[in-house]
Amino acid sequence: MRFVSLLGIAAAWAQPDAPRPVDPGGAEQAPSDAIVLFDGGSLAAWRHPDGRAAEWAVEDGAMVCKSGKGDIQTMQKFGSAQIHVEFSTPDMPNATSQAKGNSGVYLQGRYEIQVLDSYKNPTYSNGSAAAVYGQHPPLVNASKPPGQWQTYDFVFHAARCDADGKVEQPARLTLHHNGVLVQDNVNISKPTPGDDGTSMCENGPIRLQDHFHPDVKDTPLKFRNLWVRSL
Repeated sequence: MRFVSLLGIAAAWAQPDAPRPVDPGGAEQAPSDAIVLFDGGSLAAWRHPDGRAAEWAVEDGAMVCKSGKGDIQTMQKFGSAQIHVEFSTPDMPNATSQAKGNSGVYLQGRYEIQVLDSYKNPTYSNGSAAAVYGQHPPLVNASKPPGQWQTYDFVFHAARCDADGKVEQPARLTLHHNGVLVQDNVNISKPTPGDDGTSMCENGPIRLQDHFHPDVKDTPLKFRNLWVRSL
């Protein structure tokens, strides 16, 4: 039997390539190495795609989608990243299918992950909540009722390109919806509808889609506790 001294074990733990420590935070606190995109009080990190200051509201620690004001997106651009988003869909009892709390989180401004009130609301599978819109339906429907806070936790790997800008490997996504695995390292072969038209080889912003509908004035779509860890 090979003998390993306690001193040797201690030296192994002290190697310079040991993982760096990160405070994981908590339910409402981002990890210590995260970029906080919304802290509950300011939209300074956000703009409309045309450059205007974000015209959504901030109420009770949440960013509130003012229907008809337009999408908002981060000023900063990102590549591969871990991303956390919390959202609450509006209560729209008279709406059905895609009219019910429809929004989206666009990764790099080009890949839409559907936000929708999919709680007891049938629609086409690749347009339901947590779908990569038009490409990959979620593995299961993990939606909560409207008005409750829900979470999306993304692990996103950007497309890999050669020196000439040709995609060698498409973007990949793993997604947990309310803690449940719903996208398992899927390839995103192309931008989804509504993308910003930029090259898949470039970093891009995180964009939140405006849900324009006349019935959402009293219970609008909300987001909170958004943060990113670049990979």
